[in-house]
Order: sequence, then structure tokens, then C-alpha cells
Amino acid sequence: METEISNNQVSGEEEKMSKSLKKFLLIVNGAMLAIGNCGGPLIQRLYFLKGGKGVWISSFLQTAGWPFIIFPLFVSYLYRRRKKGSRAKLFYISPHLFLACAVIGVLTGLDDFLAAYGVSLLPVTTSALIIATQLGFTAGFAYILVKQKFTPFTINAIFLLSIGAVVLVLHASSDRPAHETDKQYFMGFFMTLGASALYGFVLPLIELTYKKAKQTITYTLVMEMQMVLSFFATAFCTIGMLLHKDFATIPGEARDFELGRAKYYVVMVFTAVFWQFFFMGAVGVVFCHSSLLSGIIIATLLPVTETLAVLFYHEKFRVEKGISLVLSLWGFISYFHGELQQNKKLRIRLQN
Repeated sequence: METEISNNQVSGEEEKMSKSLKKFLLIVNGAMLAIGNCGGPLIQRLYFLKGGKGVWISSFLQTAGWPFIIFPLFVSYLYRRRKKGSRAKLFYISPHLFLACAVIGVLTGLDDFLAAYGVSLLPVTTSALIIATQLGFTAGFAYILVKQKFTPFTINAIFLLSIGAVVLVLHASSDRPAHETDKQYFMGFFMTLGASALYGFVLPLIELTYKKAKQTITYTLVMEMQMVLSFFATAFCTIGMLLHKDFATIPGEARDFELGRAKYYVVMVFTAVFWQFFFMGAVGVVFCHSSLLSGIIIATLLPVTETLAVLFYHEKFRVEKGISLVLSLWGFISYFHGELQQNKKLRIRLQN
């Protein structure tokens, strides 16, 4: 858990160990991002399909799983305590980073509300394809904020993934629920698009925070930052719930939930778990690689989410969704082929 981003020179053995651990963490966080990205929207939509009506409740649940991070942080502290004794710090996060995470957390809370509003009105297949536009926003903001460099393979991947999303957008109106008005549909559409743009800004902003931090960034610190970020996002949504008096409606919603009272609370718990996997995985990928890769993984998983929505909610799977799946996989392969080529060139340069 002590993988570092540091400008200090390290020995070849330590560097090798650091790279190996970082690759492992990238795989773990990529898996968490995949689970959360696919499971989060599905179970969030289930809440609304079976009788849930609280947009602020759904927003709250997206980051309410932050206490789960306490367990790995506690394990990390015990490990440090065993190695360093009483010299081990309880927390690494500085006041500067704490404040930065608080601001990003409020932005994330707003993003949660926009996304939940969209999911409450749109099918998963439609909301997921709109979220795929996040890749374009992420690439643009990454270029502005962190001077992200683009290789031909990266540009090709962004192009293919974006085309895959556009193919779905062209047929999005065919998925509109029959009971919704044009106003509701377009409100859901633009709220989801706003969520996509805002999170496309948040990911590079997190990467910029890592780069501007006046301390060494370790994975333990990344978890601490994510816990603070999620806490403030949850606090933002809690204020919304209080103003909207949503806490008082929870017992009534549980009683009238189509799957039963007990399953209502199960859905709430798993919503929090899946979304915490998503957010922890996203910031973990940013730490291990870049905000652009995080955006590419999210976009690549779009067809998977679409397919799962068809299987579980019997939403329509049309030809364009199959085309989008092929384009997304092609884009993903293109990106990683480019990464392999870059790493190969770097190894040759270091050897010479």
C-alpha cells in the first residue's frame, strides 16, 4: 500500500518492486471500477423501477459507502505500526489535500444528484450511452489541466469509443419509456449529460491534485483522500435530503417497495457498495496510470452495461448496440496496443 509517486531517485530493485506493485494495484482498481461501473447503474435503476422515488436518496447512496474504506485503512495502519512502532502516523493527508478533497467532494455530490436524476427518468441503456460521452470531456480536461499527451493509438481509441457512443445516441429515442413526457425525457437526458461533463472534469482534477500535492502520494493516502471526498459528497447529498425531507419518506418507500421491505434495504446497501467500488476504482486507476485511462475503461464498459440491462430488465438490444460493442472493444485494444508500443520503446531507450 506504500506505492509512491515521487521525484526522488530510487534503486533499480526498489523501482522494479514499485512498478510491479503499481501494475497489481492497477489491475485491482480496474476490476473494482468495472464492477462498480456495471453494477452501480443497474441496481440504482432497480430502486426506481420497483417503487423508489427519492432522487436525493439515490444520490446519497452513491457515496454513502465511504465507511467501508476505514477497514483497509485500519489494516494499513496496523502494518505501519508493526514496522515503525509509535512513529507510525495515523493519517497521511495534509490540511491542503483535505481542503482540496472537500471541494472535489462537493462537486462529486452535485454529480451524484445529476446522475441520479437522469437514472430516475431514463432506461439504463440510454443513461449509460450518455455517460459514455464522459470520455470526450475527460480527454479535453486532461489536456487542459494535466497536459495529457496523446499518441496516435490514444486518439484512435478515443475516436472509436466516441463513435460507439454516437451510434447509440442516434437511436436513443427508441428506448424512451412510454409513460414519460417529452419534458421528463429531455430533463433526464440533459441532467445525465451534465453529470457526464462534470465527472469528466473531476477525474483530471483529481490527477492534478496528486501532481500538485506537496507530499509523496501513496496508495494509503489515495484511500484517505477518497474517504474525505466521499464524506463531503455524502454530506452535500444529506443536506439535499434534509431540505427535501427524504429521510421521513424512507419507511414508507420500504413498505411499498415491490420486492418487499427487507429487499428495499438490501438494494440500498448494495447501491452504496457498488458505487464505492466505482469511485475507489476510478481514483485508483488515476493514481496508478492516468485520468484518461479511467475514462477509457468507463467508456469501454458501456456495451457490457447495455447487455446486462437487456438481460436483467429486458431492455431492447438492437443492432447498433452490437456495433457499439465491437467499436468499444476495438478502441480498448487500440489503446493498450499503443501502451505496449510506448513501453517497448521506453525499454529500448533505457537499454541504450
